[in-house]
Amino acid sequence: MSSKYDVLVIGGGNAALCAAIAARRGGASVLVLEGAPKFYRGGNTRHTRNMRCAHDAATEILTGPYTEEEFWEDLLRVTGGQTDEVLARHMIRESKDILNWIVQQGVRWQPSLGGTLSLGRTNSFFLGGGRAMLNALYLTAEGLGVDVEYDAEVIDLVIEDGMFLAARLKRPIKGETEIRATSLVAAAGGFEANIEWLKQYWGEAADNFLIRGTPYNRGSILKMLLDKGVQEVGDPTQCHAVAIDARAPKFDGGIITRHDSVVFGIVVNKHAQRFYDEGEDIWPKRYAIWGRLVASQPDQIAYIIFDSTVVTSFMPTLFPPIAGQTIAELAGKLELDPAA
Repeated sequence: MSSKYDVLVIGGGNAALCAAIAARRGGASVLVLEGAPKFYRGGNTRHTRNMRCAHDAATEILTGPYTEEEFWEDLLRVTGGQTDEVLARHMIRESKDILNWIVQQGVRWQPSLGGTLSLGRTNSFFLGGGRAMLNALYLTAEGLGVDVEYDAEVIDLVIEDGMFLAARLKRPIKGETEIRATSLVAAAGGFEANIEWLKQYWGEAADNFLIRGTPYNRGSILKMLLDKGVQEVGDPTQCHAVAIDARAPKFDGGIITRHDSVVFGIVVNKHAQRFYDEGEDIWPKRYAIWGRLVASQPDQIAYIIFDSTVVTSFMPTLFPPIAGQTIAELAGKLELDPAA
């Protein structure tokens, strides 16, 4: 590892690696700083399964076209119109090149999965999932000459007159050092694993949140940048929050803890009251709202109740369903009021 690079990338997930590879292919010297140990590298990329990009025709892995305009209309619908049109349309337009570009970096696709998240026309699924994609990107990056440091905690950013100069980092064995670079790419994730920060926007309810992603996304780089005057954009209360099994671990449970059964039953809170239309829209466009909905309920918990005939219609979680032969029996096991 040198002490001076053309490009310094902080973060080790999909966005970070794509930036590092692109910069290196452009002739720049590049260093990637990943705050996690090597086994846990990549942030939430480890848990991803697929990617949504606009395309004008069917491909070997996609069953039909998904135009820029349809992508925009879907985004507009799920955000309730609360999105930046210029930025969104730019992202959608540029996404059309990703499907081929990422294959050139060693990533491979598989046919889309079935079930409630059957997205054969709109989403491309990674062969081997997010970790396989991540491994392919690291292999390509390192083959191109990108330097990578793990367990590299950035403790300060040196910014003067709005210009990035250097990053100070701390490593368990090598200690503290300073890395200077001409350009900085900050791709270290959000603050979803920082419960204290979440409580600023969600209150005490955040103590009950289960974070299905990495525990390393604590927002330290984001906070440093904001403290040093980098412009804040967006709404910190918005999030991609799905319904996950209440029996899941506090962090890093991954996709096997996500509930995809909502559209096949009814959802009630601890008072056995329904609080939203489970079939409002098709599941792929609405599944990411249910975490927020549950978070607004008492004790941040809810119960999906469905008949045994639909058990094979969705991707199950790691945990088996709680079953009862009658509504009263099931209510008793869930400690719900059967009369409600």
